[in-house]
Amino acid sequence: MPEDRLYFRQLLAGRDFATTDPLARQMVNFVYLVGDRVTGEAVVIDPAYDVDGLLDLLAADDMTLVGSLATHYHPDHVGGDMMGYSIEGVARLLERTSVPVHVQADEAVWVQRVTGAADADLVRHQSGDVVRVGEIPIELIHTPGHTPGSQCFLVDNRLVAGDTLFLEGCGRTDLPGGDPGALYESITQKLAKVPDDATLFPGHLYSMDASASMGATRADNFVFRPRTQREFLMMMGAG
Repeated sequence: MPEDRLYFRQLLAGRDFATTDPLARQMVNFVYLVGDRVTGEAVVIDPAYDVDGLLDLLAADDMTLVGSLATHYHPDHVGGDMMGYSIEGVARLLERTSVPVHVQADEAVWVQRVTGAADADLVRHQSGDVVRVGEIPIELIHTPGHTPGSQCFLVDNRLVAGDTLFLEGCGRTDLPGGDPGALYESITQKLAKVPDDATLFPGHLYSMDASASMGATRADNFVFRPRTQREFLMMMGAG
C-alpha cells in the first residue's frame, strides 16, 4: 500500500480535541482516525469526549466519516456515564451522522448498555474480520481480558490496541467482565501474529512516548516477563 494513501491520525483527548474538558485531560485517551486519502473515506476509533471536534478535524482534512470502530465498551472510549461524569461518544456521533459502529460480537450488549445505541446501529464482528475503508483493510483481532469483547485493530503494520496493551502495562482486569487469564492469552497468543516491526498505538498516553514498536514493547513491558499464565495471574493479583 502506498504510504501516502493511508490516512492515519492519533489524537490525544484534552490536547488535540476536547481541549476545555478537564476529564479528557485527566484520562488522556487516544482517538484514531483511519482512512483512504484517495477515496476520502475514514473511520473513527473510540470516539469520545468531543464528537463535533473530531468531525471538524476530519472535515478540515477533506475526509468523510463512513464508520466507527470500538475497542471496548468503557465510557471513556465510546461515551456514557463514568465516575459521575457524562462523556459524549457514540450516541452523539449517531445524532450527527448515520454510520455503522463496528464492535466485537461479545461486546455488543455492553456497548448498547452504556451508549444507548440501537441494535441496528451496531455491526457485530468475529476475530479475523476485516473492515475496509476505501481500499484500506483493517483487521479485527478479538483480545478479551480487559473486557469480554475487547478488540485490537491491525492496519498497515500498525496495531491500535485500545486498553488491551499499553507501552507500559496492560488493561485492568478488576472491572466488570475483566478476566486476567483471558488477557494473558490475548497478549501472548492472540497478538503473537503482530510482528516486532509493527507499531503499537495504545488507548491511553500512559507512558512518555505515544507509540513504540511491538518488539520494543515485548522487550521492555513487564507484562511479557511472566513465563506462564499462573505467573501472570500472580503479578495481576489474581493468583
